[in-house]
Amino acid sequence: MSAPKSDTRRDFFRLAGAGVTGAALTVGAATPAAAQTGPSASHGVFSVRDFGASGDGRTLDTAAVNKAIAAAGAAGGGTVRFPAGTYACFSIHLQSNVELHLERGATIVAAEGAQYDQAEPKTAWDAYQDYGHNHWHNSLLWGEDLHDVSITGPGRIYGKGLSKGYGPGPKTEDPGVGNKSIALKNCRNVILRDFSILQGGWFGILATGVDNLTIDNLVIDTNRDGMDIDCCRNVRVSNCTVNSPWDDGIVLKSSYALGTARPTENVTITNCYLSGYWQLGSVIDGSWKKYGPGDHIFGTGRIKFGTESNGGFINIAIANCVFEGCQGFALETVDGALLEDVSITNITMRNIISAPLFLRLGARLRGPQETTKPGTLRRVNIGNIVCWNSSGKYCSVLSGIPGSSIEDVSIHDILVVSEGGGTAEQAALELPEDESKYPEPSMFGSTPAYGFYVRHVKGLSMSNIRLKTENADARPAIHLEDVDGADFFRIQAQTSAGVPVFTLHQVENFAIRYSEPVADTRLPKADKITLPKENG
Repeated sequence: MSAPKSDTRRDFFRLAGAGVTGAALTVGAATPAAAQTGPSASHGVFSVRDFGASGDGRTLDTAAVNKAIAAAGAAGGGTVRFPAGTYACFSIHLQSNVELHLERGATIVAAEGAQYDQAEPKTAWDAYQDYGHNHWHNSLLWGEDLHDVSITGPGRIYGKGLSKGYGPGPKTEDPGVGNKSIALKNCRNVILRDFSILQGGWFGILATGVDNLTIDNLVIDTNRDGMDIDCCRNVRVSNCTVNSPWDDGIVLKSSYALGTARPTENVTITNCYLSGYWQLGSVIDGSWKKYGPGDHIFGTGRIKFGTESNGGFINIAIANCVFEGCQGFALETVDGALLEDVSITNITMRNIISAPLFLRLGARLRGPQETTKPGTLRRVNIGNIVCWNSSGKYCSVLSGIPGSSIEDVSIHDILVVSEGGGTAEQAALELPEDESKYPEPSMFGSTPAYGFYVRHVKGLSMSNIRLKTENADARPAIHLEDVDGADFFRIQAQTSAGVPVFTLHQVENFAIRYSEPVADTRLPKADKITLPKENG
């Protein structure tokens, strides 16, 4: 699919109050005398206007902004204030103990042109993750090896001049091209709060190796990933709205970008709204316009773990989130990572375009050949989920690979209403393993069940599950294959006449209780069995 022709679907004059084009930018010729000598702060607050920033949307304000930040850093810390206005900038250099505060009506705009800081030199491990993950300096705002850094609102960051990594526009790997709104590497004690990001480039936020990170009350309306949290520890994401029609909304990753396999761990994501079908910019401006059937979008917009997955995802809790017009959860470990001790609860989903739940343990193994082997996916608890109008083509998928099973998964208190419409031919499908393939819910094609497809799993508990379809479906509700230890309790599954609720292939230690229309059953071994049997 190609990206849409328009960058924003609307003129940014209305959003930011000023137009910004590469041709219109000029460097302020007259720097105030006070700025030349370095004005003193008022109670630790350094206004960028005092350092020569014009905020008119035409003059290039990069130098003035960086002078203000440097002055705050030299003073031992402080707040760099952006009064209302539009500040056209190339790379802005964050510093320790410095807060950037964007007042209401203030917008930092990524200037158009190839004058961003140069990307870092290539390393021996660049091949283990996509280009964007290997570089931080080629960004609108960036910081490395910093501590106690904040960016606060209620102003805005507009990544107009940034590359999105594909399609028309600046090419990401060209010298001087910027591709991220905010990039942080090896930092600690970071707060991002109360501002908005419009059209954030390849990443609205890329945080790599950042410990003690708070991301709160952001609105991100963007053309690629909303935020990528990579190799980070002690992270709190809360109260965020992310609309990302062409890529993921909130992404946890554990890449090899730091030259080692470092996990992302101790993360909470709460009270967030994720979407993938609102027109770019229409969430921020409040018009909430949907794309039409002919528009080329992916509609992704979800919460995902992966695909970069070398170090691990450990101790993750996700609660009280809303998905709309996007894909569902994706928990993926395909590059050797440990994905374990995860809790997902209190989620509502509407108009899900693929699998509501996708758990994949694979063997892409993109990492150092001598140390990278299939990882683990275990101890996952998923509960209290309502999903309406999910895709009729794809069901929820839990799939390991031969010899590497997903382990100890509990799924409870779930209501899923899918479009249905599956055929008998789809019910007979045998899905490929595709161990090394890029993980996506669509990777296997149509699924032979409408509710859950479970393969290569040890220790599965499912209770209080209701599965329904809007249209008649000739597929069973649940398909189990190479599963050891499957316990089902109070399962209610809608099926058409003559269609079973379960199909069991190479299943051991299966039990079901208090479910209709399946009688209480215990099976030490089951192969090519349907339940209830009279429907098979």
